Amino acid sequence: MLDRIVLATRNEGKARELSALLHGVARSVESLAAHPGVSLPPEVGSTYQENALAKARAVNHALGVPALGDDSGLEVDALHGAPGLHSARYAGADARAGADTKAGMSGRSSDAAKIERLLRELAGVPEERRTARFRCALVLVRGPGDEVAVEGVCEGRILDAPSGEGGFGFDPVFLPEGQSRSFADLPPDVKNAISHRARAARAFLLRLGS
Repeated sequence: MLDRIVLATRNEGKARELSALLHGVARSVESLAAHPGVSLPPEVGSTYQENALAKARAVNHALGVPALGDDSGLEVDALHGAPGLHSARYAGADARAGADTKAGMSGRSSDAAKIERLLRELAGVPEERRTARFRCALVLVRGPGDEVAVEGVCEGRILDAPSGEGGFGFDPVFLPEGQSRSFADLPPDVKNAISHRARAARAFLLRLGS
């Protein structure tokens, strides 16, 4: 068991899920909420793993403790894999900036804008062609050259309209394979058993020998 891991993310939803999924792997799991002075690099990598690695390296370098980077995205087959690596910015920089100057853009309003764009681009696409998947890369950096990278994928399809109040991001419109409710409709313990992040976390624990 590690003494401490710092999660290289400012996404509260991700931090909450990862803290639950990594229970037992470290005596202390912290988010960047406890380290406001640490900066994350921009997501400019060509893969999820590259982005996750860059974030983990930045936090490890800044704090000198094991850091876990996460990068994930939604890949929709009818949109040729979009939004993919651009999932977090799918609402567009202009939409984010405009909302910020008004009342302060909450995570939920940003998510709503992304979902609105996704459903608009899938308008008229039949159910059988709305297949999609969530993909997550996790990278642990314990020091220079001491890095562990894993990936998890959850298959499903995109619903015609949002359903559920839980989760974050595209959860309200993602129906995971084998389920009758969206990620946002599922209890957290069920989502944390089948999600892309859960699968990546299990692979991570296996790599660490936990």
